[in-house]
Amino acid sequence: MDHTFDTTLEYARTQDQLDILHPFRERFLFPQHNERNTVYFCGNSLGLQSSAVQYLMDAELADWAKYGVEGHFEARSPWFSYHRQFSGNLAQIVGARQEEVVAMNTLTVNLHLLLLSFYRPGNGRYKILMEAGAFPSDQYAIESQVRMYGYDPEDAIIEVAPRQGAHIIEEEDILNAIREAGDSLAVVLFGGVNYYTGQLFDMAAITKAAHAAGAYCGFDLAHAVGNIPLQLHDWQVDFACWCSYKYLNSGPGGVGGAFVHETHGNNPEFFRLAGWWGNEEQTRFKMQKGFAPQKGAASWQMSNAPVFNMVAHRASLDLFQKATMPALREKSIRMTAYLEYLLMQLTHLSFTIITPKDPQRRGAQLSMLFDERGKEVFKALTENGVIADWREPNVIRIAPVPMYNNFEDCHRFYEILAAL
Repeated sequence: MDHTFDTTLEYARTQDQLDILHPFRERFLFPQHNERNTVYFCGNSLGLQSSAVQYLMDAELADWAKYGVEGHFEARSPWFSYHRQFSGNLAQIVGARQEEVVAMNTLTVNLHLLLLSFYRPGNGRYKILMEAGAFPSDQYAIESQVRMYGYDPEDAIIEVAPRQGAHIIEEEDILNAIREAGDSLAVVLFGGVNYYTGQLFDMAAITKAAHAAGAYCGFDLAHAVGNIPLQLHDWQVDFACWCSYKYLNSGPGGVGGAFVHETHGNNPEFFRLAGWWGNEEQTRFKMQKGFAPQKGAASWQMSNAPVFNMVAHRASLDLFQKATMPALREKSIRMTAYLEYLLMQLTHLSFTIITPKDPQRRGAQLSMLFDERGKEVFKALTENGVIADWREPNVIRIAPVPMYNNFEDCHRFYEILAAL
């Protein structure tokens, strides 16, 4: 913990003046409360809109009006290749090679498509290992996948839970569970960051252990992408998927993304469901039988790019390229620690921060578990211009997002809680 923190407003404003990322805040549109920006700490649920979105959307609408179907090739950003413009930025954000990533579909659709490729039970390998309390989409997807092959989820799904009385999952327990599953294990699927506690998992170690057991390893990066630095290629992760509407600020229901390691993506014999847009571009319009997958993650595409759904993604990724993940992470670590420090001064409220204290085990999130009256506190925060997130049974999740939040936001949050 940085002991130079203090509780004065002057301290917060000084930190903002020193912050090289502070100008990015002006590129986002904040909901208003009493003619003032809200304290928006809900970027782990839905990121703010970039001010460039309206301009880019108007440009696409104008090109559609001007060119009609010819916009696929004549638009300022041709629709035929629209998805390609994201590969470079996404590759930097997730630590991959460009051909290993693609923007497509939505998270759960991509998760199912990837599981159909990587979960191929047989020869005694049929179990999937996951975190207990994973986001429901992951639970539902895995349950339906194992049922599709005739297995009982109670037997085929291994869940690793926190120890008795704890809130976070010990890394040692994850690795031990993988070793114990051994030859029965087909796939390990974890969240990169747990949505409820904000715990960041050691993806490199989990992947290494999964491979040692002979299993594939994949991650749901919904709460990790754009939040913490990733090195999916170097970690030898087999597959991953994510949404773009949280830390990537790409709008409600924004386009998802997928990663497939080149070992699999560049192997035409590796199974994937075939779709028109995943076929080799050179033969795509021959309209003939015989799927010929293009190289990389793009071969998992089903259909052409949903351009209007991707406009906000374009605006956001341009900002990520300018800000860079290392700079965002550096600010995130310090700002989250500062907010944690402020919360620890609030001795009149009875809550526990269940997010790991170690900055290397968390991203831009703190989860406050209240002993009582948490709902009343959440209501009071809302009435005072704070947008945060409530999770049953008694948790308020707050996310100081480094792209657009600042230290003064943290101080305002503290002042509002202090006055309750």
